[in-house]
Order: sequence, then structure tokens, then C-alpha cells
Amino acid sequence: QVQLVESGGGLVQAGGSLRVSCTASGSIFTINAMGWYRQAPGKQREWVATITRVGNTNYADSVKGRFTISRDNAKNTVNLQMNNLKPEDTAVYYCNTAGALKVDWGQGTQVTVSS
Repeated sequence: QVQLVESGGGLVQAGGSLRVSCTASGSIFTINAMGWYRQAPGKQREWVATITRVGNTNYADSVKGRFTISRDNAKNTVNLQMNNLKPEDTAVYYCNTAGALKVDWGQGTQVTVSS
């Protein structure tokens, strides 16, 4: 069974940086595009960024130019480097497959940006 474990969140001031990581078990990681998602309090989960197996990336307009997604296929890890963070980036961040077929969501990692 595929498991996703997110880590690296924390509290940071506006303008600061954080890097969150996701480790996936199983072979699904190497054959799928992976994505980062986030859910702010009282809001629906939203897509943040996607990276294909060969490294092509795509970003939501709200994070473009500030966030960078990367992956290490050998380590089954996908990362999200977040720079110039804003209070509106505060959310629980999750990783999952980028396609319509999702695996069970992990526990996520909390990112809090203070103003």
C-alpha cells in the first residue's frame, strides 16, 4: 500500500523561506507525476504545483515565481521550496499524485506565515 509522508513545515515570517518534503513508498512514485496541494482553514484543498517523472513543472498562478518543486526519483522524494512566503500561504501542505487517481492522503505538514 502506498504511503505518503510530508515533513518540513513550520512557522516563518512573511518574506521568509521554507522547504517541505514528501517521501512516498511503493513504485507509484516513479511512474507518476506528483503534485503538492494545500488546504487553508475553512477552505477547500487546492493544487499548488506539479512535477512529471522527467522533471517538467507547472505552478498555480498564486505561487509562480516563488515556489519551486523538485523530485529525487532515487529517494522517492518530492520537495517544495517556498520563498518570499506570504500570510496567505498559511495552510497544511500535502503531496499526492498529480492525476485524477489519487492515493490515500498523508497527514500533511503545517506551514504558518506570520505578517
